[in-house]
Amino acid sequence: MADVEEDVPDYHRASSPATTRLPQDDKANVLVVTRGHPFARDQFYDIFDSISEIQYSMVEHPAAQFMFNPEMAKNFDCYVQYDMPGIQFGNDEMFYDPPEFYKEGVRAMGEAGCPFVIMHHTAAAWPTWPEWAEICGGHFLYVPGKSRGVDKPDSGYNIDVPYTVSPAMDHPITAGIEPFEIVDEVYLSEVFEDSVTPLFTSSWDYSRDNFYSAANAVLRGELNSNEGWEHDKGSNYVGWIKTYKNSPVVYLQFGDGPATYENPIFRRILAQAIKWACSDEAKVWVAEQNKAAAE
Repeated sequence: MADVEEDVPDYHRASSPATTRLPQDDKANVLVVTRGHPFARDQFYDIFDSISEIQYSMVEHPAAQFMFNPEMAKNFDCYVQYDMPGIQFGNDEMFYDPPEFYKEGVRAMGEAGCPFVIMHHTAAAWPTWPEWAEICGGHFLYVPGKSRGVDKPDSGYNIDVPYTVSPAMDHPITAGIEPFEIVDEVYLSEVFEDSVTPLFTSSWDYSRDNFYSAANAVLRGELNSNEGWEHDKGSNYVGWIKTYKNSPVVYLQFGDGPATYENPIFRRILAQAIKWACSDEAKVWVAEQNKAAAE
């Protein structure tokens, strides 16, 4: 007689500890926002299943755009963004504007102090809306364009490179984290160092020869090519905190694929980022930063 267990297909074996219950008081209630860039879905969501201190829901664009306002945000403790809206590869018009209600909603969330944890490719989102880059603390340019009013070349990328991530300061997000090795995608992109407080730096050499042109990839179909492309040396910041109006913002540049998703140190950093963003300590830090900026 055949083994009964062998007759059960994998998709019926799979189970998740995620709950369909409404939020529990002892857990941070997190909204995870995705779509716009491919990713390994099951492995990505497994990160959040592994964080015992949170309960999470998932929403994708375009429906996600209706969630960005204080009325919806009051149901969540934090938004974690792994999305890349505003770009449609293969279209004659590659970029499109966010709707006005979305922009107004994001601004109102900032006024209300809603926390944001922003990850990896979300720094490329909404390329026609400069305010989004200011929220993130920088941006990845798929084609040459303006950054803070200055003409800039397209950004660079390099997938699955080994480098060392090192904490840049003592902070609840860096607590217990020693320098560690990671294999992940790196960006040679615009980082607004004057507007962010660095949490993590990378050992990678952020010079043109170590990256490939984003425009060569998306406009000419030339992957891993830097022919005809020039770029100034870039920042080695790969994680930071900043403010957006009254909101605490965390950005983590690493987080491209399954090798990083499964890294226990990365998971700890993301868990600590969410915990800090939701905390009273983060609110106090934002108030102090805003007070200092006003003086």
